[in-house]
Formats: sequence, C-alpha cells, structure tokens
Amino acid sequence: MGSKRALVILAKGAEEMETVIPTDLMRRAGISVTVAGLSGKEPVQCSRDVMICPDTSLEEARKKGPYDVVVLPGGNLGAQNLSESPLVKDILKDQDTKKGLIAAICAGPTALLAHGIGFGSKVTTHPLAKDKMMNGDHYKYSENRVEKDGHIITSRGPGTSFEFGLEIVETLLGKEVAAQTKGPLVLKD
Repeated sequence: MGSKRALVILAKGAEEMETVIPTDLMRRAGISVTVAGLSGKEPVQCSRDVMICPDTSLEEARKKGPYDVVVLPGGNLGAQNLSESPLVKDILKDQDTKKGLIAAICAGPTALLAHGIGFGSKVTTHPLAKDKMMNGDHYKYSENRVEKDGHIITSRGPGTSFEFGLEIVETLLGKEVAAQTKGPLVLKD
C-alpha cells in the first residue's frame, strides 16, 4: 500500500499553528508530508510574523502528486491567497474529482467556496468566517470543532489544530494510529 502522502499548501499570511500542528501530527503518524509554498520555495511570512520554510514550491509539489490529502491552513490573508490562486483551484478540483481527502481549517474553508469545492457538504469555519462561508447557501454549517462530511474535513481555528490533525490521521490510517499518535502529546481530554 505504501506510505500515505499529504500536501500542505502554505500561503503568505497562513496561521502558524494551523500549518505546523497538523503537519507535525501527520509526520508523527508516519504520513509523508510536503509543505509547499504557494509562491515558491522562499520562507513564508505567516499571520503572526513567524517565518516557515516550505519543503518545495507548490508547482514542484504538484508534479509529485497525487496526494492522499490536501490541507489548507487558515489565517485571513492566507485563506485569501489560497482563494485567489488558479493553481490551488486546479489541485483542489483534481482532488475533489477523485474524492481524495481535502482538509481545511479556520478561514481555509473559504478557499473551498471560492473554488466551488464540496458544495452541499456540512462544514465548519472560524466563527468570523461563517457569514462568508454561508454566502450563497452552498454548504450546511456546523458548530462542531471538527466536521467530516464525506471526503471534506473542516475545523474552526488554532485551538482545534490538534483535533483537526488527528482527524486527518484517523481518516487516512485508522483510529488505532490516531490514538497512538495522540498518546505521547499529553493533550487534555
């Protein structure tokens, strides 16, 4: 079967915790994660001025696909940059067509709306992104911290990053691996 593969798309203005925590959790679980810079391989300035160095550019990462999951971190500016990218649209459309897993957190789900992905799904977002997400009646809204509907996983914000990452792990590798990944983290239940 081989190792599962994840693509995390890192755009300028991404929320740091929503980028790093799911990446860390997936790697702990044995998933091969590629953090791809939307605008190239240069370090990316995130929403709280933390610089994150992508593994490669999104253009390069796309050539090495397909991926078992495509992850969209939030952050208002980050989500806006994801929403405006034709390359992100192509990657999401490809993933959606084959019913591959798509995971978006905080304001990240607004990129799904912008690119017409997952219409009819039950989703959640950061509370401040709810009105934007529900504009046009394309989704059913959930107040859950993590919402999984079919091949779409959404989550609410920095404080749900662990649950979001563990949901991706569980979906790709099962409950047992998710539990083994969670154990050493000393998370509060």
